[in-house]
Amino acid sequence: MSSPTPSGMQRPGGRTARVRTAVLRAAEDALVEVGFAGLDLGDVARRAEVGRTTVYRRWGTVGALLAEVLTDMAEQSLPRARTGSLHGDLRANARLVQQTLADPRQGALFRAVLVAAAGDPVAAEALHRFYRVRVAEWAPCVTEAVERGELPAGTDPEEVVRAVSAPLYYRMLTTAEPLDEAAADRAAAAAEAAARAGAFR
Repeated sequence: MSSPTPSGMQRPGGRTARVRTAVLRAAEDALVEVGFAGLDLGDVARRAEVGRTTVYRRWGTVGALLAEVLTDMAEQSLPRARTGSLHGDLRANARLVQQTLADPRQGALFRAVLVAAAGDPVAAEALHRFYRVRVAEWAPCVTEAVERGELPAGTDPEEVVRAVSAPLYYRMLTTAEPLDEAAADRAAAAAEAAARAGAFR
């Protein structure tokens, strides 16, 4: 039996939309508090104050629910910056990632999602889809930099965007050092320098 399709692709309205919002917020709360291993559809229903049957019928598995949480996060994410320069755009991207990961709630949520993706294929595909959406949102800043002559022709926009956020995720997962704006600015500067040198062609 296949997992339910993440209904974040749909546009429910009225009571359906209210139930969806309540359940997704409750799932986020549970992920922050108990992690993916402790995520339980019955507990999410209780937190959201909706019927257990509603949650089980609509999502069916914790992996499917997590997939919709990520779909919703992608839909709610801020649009990319348009500063007019590669340096400004990459720094804005890095600072947005840094602010998200350093936030007590959002950082804990992303750590829970990363753990979930390591062991649940539905969660993993949802995470991959989330990052495809976000990288695609920011890739045009690199394309525009190439058009302005700031970067070599043939530079891979998606690789540059990934290079900005990768050090920040690594810092969050492997060290106890502060994830501050200075770390974000260094990550952006390193990605920019590599891109200008042709490392991502």
